[in-house]
Amino acid sequence: MRAREYDESDVRVRPGRRGSRPRSKRRPEHADAVEAMVTTVDRGRWTCALDADATRPPVVAMRARELGRTPIVVGDRVGLVGDLSGAVDRIARIVRVEERRTVLRRTADDTDPFERVVVANAEQLVIVTAVADPPPRTGFVDRCLVAAYAGGLAPVLCLTKADLADPEPFAAPYRELDIPVVVTRRDREPTALAEVLGGRVSALVGHSGVGKSTLVNVLVPDAARAVGVVSAVGKGRHTTTAALALPLPDDLGAGWVVDTPGVRSFGLAHITPDDVPAAFDDLAAAIEDCPRGCGHLGPPADPECALDTLVEAGKLRPGRLAALRRVLVALR
Repeated sequence: MRAREYDESDVRVRPGRRGSRPRSKRRPEHADAVEAMVTTVDRGRWTCALDADATRPPVVAMRARELGRTPIVVGDRVGLVGDLSGAVDRIARIVRVEERRTVLRRTADDTDPFERVVVANAEQLVIVTAVADPPPRTGFVDRCLVAAYAGGLAPVLCLTKADLADPEPFAAPYRELDIPVVVTRRDREPTALAEVLGGRVSALVGHSGVGKSTLVNVLVPDAARAVGVVSAVGKGRHTTTAALALPLPDDLGAGWVVDTPGVRSFGLAHITPDDVPAAFDDLAAAIEDCPRGCGHLGPPADPECALDTLVEAGKLRPGRLAALRRVLVALR
């Protein structure tokens, strides 16, 4: 028996499940996306305030596929589409993340090459420390200052428990750097702090026991309730390692306070010595005359630092330079 001869008519092509039209790389522009501010993050879900308006129902959103693994943190300005009603079990989509104006970054330690953005677009970094019980720690404050200068945030020093000790000895060196210093007492309302925070987005950092939570609860009466709402977003408890943006009442000038209970220290591996003096208008131009690799610490480490020349010329107060260099020591 002769073997059958086959030709192309015997070939059967199984139709594919997908069409033959090539996939387009174009992505929708989402011109109708509504701007919002991220107020908290919980396991793949982002709670957002539409138009940064705390009076509107918050919207829970997920990240759109086209964004891939784009990092989104508290304070980010994003574009939302989909169901924006804020109703229970309704999810919107984040389709766009706007360019960040400021960033508060940290690393796990000074040798960790990976940066972690804690808060985006905050205008101020309020460093809360007690003048007693527990005693103030200059090292922590200095590291926070370095992170603020490098990220474009305006630092504010808030000294609590002034009814237990005189805050001025600790505050004096920081006043040399023109850092606003706000003093609070446990037996008085934090009126001065409220004035500093009103109408702005401010991130608060501080060690356990310094009174930061007490201040937040006084400034934002609904803070405890807000944390409870966040707990329900991811169907789990709210962890203290997450930042949370809380709206200030209208009588305090509105604005937002970003509580960062998980930030107890700052690794500064991502920051260079130039980042700190560059944040000051009167010093930024001067360091351009420093030799390459200058740490701006002065003799003997940096004998040719141009900042010493400013002091000799009477253009920079010695106390101001000493205060700056004490902060720069945090980078060593």
